[in-house]
Formats: sequence, structure tokens, C-alpha cells
Amino acid sequence: MTTRAHARASQPATPVNFDVPPHACDCHTHIHGDVEKFPFFPGRVYTPEPASPDEMAALHEALHIERVVIVTPSVYGTDNSSTLFGMKARGANARGVAVIDDKTTEAQLDTMQQEGFRGIRINLATDGISDPIVGRARFTAAVERMKTRGWHVQHYTTLLTISAIKDLVLASPVPAVFDHFGGLEASLGLEQPGFADLVALVKSGKAYVKISGAYRSSKLAPDYQDMVPCARALIAANADRIVWGTDWPHPDSSHVEGRKATDIAPLYQIDDGRLLNQLPLWAPEADVRRKILVDNPARLYGF
Repeated sequence: MTTRAHARASQPATPVNFDVPPHACDCHTHIHGDVEKFPFFPGRVYTPEPASPDEMAALHEALHIERVVIVTPSVYGTDNSSTLFGMKARGANARGVAVIDDKTTEAQLDTMQQEGFRGIRINLATDGISDPIVGRARFTAAVERMKTRGWHVQHYTTLLTISAIKDLVLASPVPAVFDHFGGLEASLGLEQPGFADLVALVKSGKAYVKISGAYRSSKLAPDYQDMVPCARALIAANADRIVWGTDWPHPDSSHVEGRKATDIAPLYQIDDGRLLNQLPLWAPEADVRRKILVDNPARLYGF
């Protein structure tokens, strides 16, 4: 396996142009530790470059972000140790979202709770799974495991799968959290299939949406202007159920012809300062931005 990195994880090139409130939280990041200490899952579909806690700390210093949520990416399977490594580096200002399976014991979940994990992630998108039957089964099983703990169930999936599980989310005793704008495609606008269901779930208070990874939903770099109406529609539906994240270090999990799963997939070089500066366009009111950056993460992740 090749482990040589082609580039470093991105750092902001653009200064933040608005007042970021104290205790702001980046709700979607990953840590890719030293591959010798944190080996990748053999069944992964891509191999990312390294991204260290020190690099993440530099990112957040530049962005004036105090708190962070680190999410275990698919490349580690159910091994959450690299995520925990990153969480320990940030201490009380970090929370984690884990990946588990049927072999994960309740005792292990108890330990994770003490370590600062507050949710589990179902990642259908990276694996290319779009079967709604699979989505319903995975969500049902996850809720069953989490209902006694009050952890949330985080989903990286598509709008069509969100539509297929809408009834389950509305009945769920724990919150659902949808990554990266729910997997919408900005070019298809507000009338695209499934977006109304996502908005309805946000409005109901049963689901949170991460307005993160705009570059995954839009091709209009570097400002992704077609995301503005999408973000505003979600925020207008229920500003108390929106959180923000960078998706740093911006892994490329796409399927590229000729690239094997064990070949290094260079990280996207995204200007997170410029991305954060889109937030005032999405949420012009300072009190709404405070909800998105501070209050909602504090409630959802237990800061």
C-alpha cells in the first residue's frame, strides 16, 4: 500500500470577515492519524492523506472556532481510535461521532460515552448504497441501540433515502442528523425530489442538518452561490436544528476510474475561511448564527 502524501491538509487562505461568537463549534471534521498507529480498514473504498490534530488546531485558530466534533470516517471501519486520538488533543472542547456494528458491546458504548462520543454514524453515501430498504433497516437498528443513551443517529446519505425513512425519523426517540445538506444537489434547486421531506423533518424538530461540505453539493466553486437558497430554506424551516461544519480535511471518497481503494486519494484543497464567510449570506442575523455555531451544537453534543 502506498502511504506517501501528495499534499498537506488545507488551511484557510481567506480571513474570516464577521464576528464568530465565543464557543463556536465545527460540527464535522475527521482525523487521519499516523497509518502505523491507526491502520485503515481493509474493506475501505478510498485511502486519504494524513490529517493531524495539530493541523486541525491551526485550522480552528484561524477560523476562531473553539469546539469541534470529530466523526469517524469510513476508512477506519468500526475502529474509532483515530477519532479518539483527535478528541483527546482537544480535551473538553471535543466530542465524537462513532461507527459501530453488531459486535460493539454496551460496555464499549459506556466507555465511549465517558470519552465524549455522543452519536453514531451510518455512512451509506461513501459505500454507494442507495437502496431505501437498506437505509430503513440500518436506521431502525441504530435507533434501537441509541434510544437508552440519548445519542443521535447521524446519516450520510441522499435525499431519496431521507424520504424513505421520513416516517421512522418522525417516530424516533432520538434525533437524526443529516450530513452535508442531506446530500442535495444545488443545481436541481428547491423543488428537487426529497428536499421538501428534509425541510419537513427539520421543521418538526426531529432532525438536524449539517450545513457542511457545500462543495459536495455544488459545482460552483469557490463560493457555491447556488447553495444560498438551499441553506436559507433549511434555516428558515427551523434555525434550532441547523449546525455548521467544515468537513475538514476534505477527503475525496469519490470513485475515480483507475484509482484503487489502496491508492492515495489526495485531499481536496478547500479554503475554509472562504467557506465560513458564506455563513452570513445563509444566515444574515447574528442571533441565528449564534444558534447554528454555538447553541445547537451545545444541545446536540452536550458541551
